[in-house]
Amino acid sequence: MTELTELTAVRLLDGYRKGEWSPVEATRAALERAEAIQPEVNAFVRLTAEDALARARESEERWRRGEPQGLLDGVPVTVKDILLLRGAPTLRGSKAVDPAGRWDEDAPSVARLREHGAVFIGKTTTPEYGWKGVTDSPLSGVTRNPYDRSRTAGGSSGGSAAAVALGAGPMSLGTDGGGSVRIPASFCGIFALKPTYGRVPLYPASAFGTLAHVGPMTRDAADAALLMDVIGHPDSRDWSALAPPPGAYTDGLTGGVHGLRVAYSPSLGGQVAVRPEVASAVRHAVERLAELGAYVTETDPDLTEPVEAFHILWFSGAARVTEHLGPKQRELLDPGLREICTRGARYSALDYLAAVDVRMDLGRRMGRFHDTYDLLVTPTLPITAFEAGVEVPKGSGHRRWTGWTPFTYPFNMTQQPAASVPVGADGDGLPIGLQLVAARHRDDLVLRAAHALYESGAASAGRLRPAGS
Repeated sequence: MTELTELTAVRLLDGYRKGEWSPVEATRAALERAEAIQPEVNAFVRLTAEDALARARESEERWRRGEPQGLLDGVPVTVKDILLLRGAPTLRGSKAVDPAGRWDEDAPSVARLREHGAVFIGKTTTPEYGWKGVTDSPLSGVTRNPYDRSRTAGGSSGGSAAAVALGAGPMSLGTDGGGSVRIPASFCGIFALKPTYGRVPLYPASAFGTLAHVGPMTRDAADAALLMDVIGHPDSRDWSALAPPPGAYTDGLTGGVHGLRVAYSPSLGGQVAVRPEVASAVRHAVERLAELGAYVTETDPDLTEPVEAFHILWFSGAARVTEHLGPKQRELLDPGLREICTRGARYSALDYLAAVDVRMDLGRRMGRFHDTYDLLVTPTLPITAFEAGVEVPKGSGHRRWTGWTPFTYPFNMTQQPAASVPVGADGDGLPIGLQLVAARHRDDLVLRAAHALYESGAASAGRLRPAGS
């Protein structure tokens, strides 16, 4: 018997079309898997089983009539608890958010999923307000890695990554302000895309401003392309949303990488100490791109470490998102978040504008870089998953999560599309991610190259057994 929780969304939909299985069967299987993994992995803040099964039954009837509602009719999906989902509280990992709100509106990406018949099975965990690169919060506790429960799933979309990796729905919506879909994708062995800023509308606007993106977290690049065809359209509530894409992302997947100009930067010019097993796995995948016909050059972008400018933008955003809280509410915050909020509140407008200048110059330099190269390839992270419940690896010497994510957050500053592709594992069996980056608006190239890696077998497409099995 086919194990429904192991299937991609593309395969599920093909089965619905052929009558091999139904949305109700797939939804029940996803809910059962979510309940099974929750005690050990802690991927969810809530499951919406009753509503999910009701939507699945409606979808099943549409498929019976041969009239599916949209591109994702009957596919079980999850949503990070940063994004609004009508009828469910969005607490953002914080005890300071009152659950007794109206909760009567969908975020734009969630609304598009609803219009296309997707089945929402639950909201996934996040650190408080999505502030750091691991997933733990005072509200929901620690989210753990599917491969080793003693280690972190990464963050801030760690619940979504763990859910997808363990079969609790093949697709999830995450958010990424400094690597927050790519970091947990790398640690959990799944695919994730941070699209060009504005390609997926965001509402309410993030306090972290134009650093924050919404992106798909999926089993593979084909599922991500399908999800982008649904969510990658403008919404009037986001004044910065881009016009519709010129075509379907799914249509562009099969172009391959032959003739593409690929820049391979293993360590950003020696700025990053990359663990040898990570470096080896990424290099092997890059060699596969060359075998597939890409013109690969080992070279580095002009990417001077922009961490101080990023901190000014990020910490100021954190201060802004919490400025309405009173003293008693502030006592409820994650201590690390409280610390960066205090620092962020001290920056002046001139400090902020100086950071914006750094950001604009970085964007200009990357724009020139992509005049020469279609794609940039780096490791997603220089390390694999470390111990759960801490912001930085013990003994690393890092003060904040940005210390161990030097490959991810710069591309939030430049607003470029960037994806993490699983390309192997270290000696402990922990996943390793490769990052693909393209010029702004070339999300299609990132998806195309990632799909080529999956099709060639260079990208890992496996799925884990649930906790305790």
